[in-house]
Amino acid sequence: MASIEGALLDFKSLDRLAGGVSGLHRLDPRAKVIVTLVFIFTVVSFGRYQISALIPFFAFPIAMVALGDLPPRFLVKKVALLCPFALLVAIFNPLFDRDILIRLGSVGISAGWISCASIVLRAALTVGAALILVALTGFPDICRALERLGMPRPFSVQLLFLYRYIFVLAEDASRAVRARQLRAFGDSGMKISVYVSLLGHLLLRTWQRAERIHMAMLSRGFTGTFHTRHNYRFGPREAFFVAGWCTFFILLRLHNISQLVGNLVTGVGQ
Repeated sequence: MASIEGALLDFKSLDRLAGGVSGLHRLDPRAKVIVTLVFIFTVVSFGRYQISALIPFFAFPIAMVALGDLPPRFLVKKVALLCPFALLVAIFNPLFDRDILIRLGSVGISAGWISCASIVLRAALTVGAALILVALTGFPDICRALERLGMPRPFSVQLLFLYRYIFVLAEDASRAVRARQLRAFGDSGMKISVYVSLLGHLLLRTWQRAERIHMAMLSRGFTGTFHTRHNYRFGPREAFFVAGWCTFFILLRLHNISQLVGNLVTGVGQ
């Protein structure tokens, strides 16, 4: 129960952070969406054995957190919660890819461990960038920005409905689990059949509640358009923001800054 309520509060915390007053908060959401998408595509375009080239990309989330006055500890915890899923995907790489790529003294590091670390690193960067985008913009403004960038309106509306449905599902799940625990004196006797029955009732209840919410929206004049609190304009600040960060990402993609700095410090190649 605590985990469900905690996840719900985390989503609401990200929405509250989007109400900040920093310069990044005031930027047109389209600029932040474009920069984040370019960042993600650039990060995932690296090869599976490239690790050092990814390190300079941490400059982007660090700069966004500092300039946007976001709580770094909160965001790091959220990224750390999702990293085990990436580790689960990559954990078998060391078993199948045993060729030695790097030697640190007498210790050889296999290609599998390097690719495993690369997957976890890329997951941390992309998930962190997505969370920062939500914390700086808010999910409704992101959907509106995607629509103005060319996404069909039905897709953006469905995306926003899905986001809202998560809150409905989490609230009902929290109530159902709490009621079950109060009747059973804790978690004792929770068999798989109980979970299956609970899940079925939960889906039916949330479905019916979502229909009631939709009918209430229609009765209030909902026409398929979500209105946001701000009217943004893509001006020179946004153009400079997009051009600056995209140029930085392309430079990092074309040149391994970590390797260049390492060679400069150690004097290799002189």
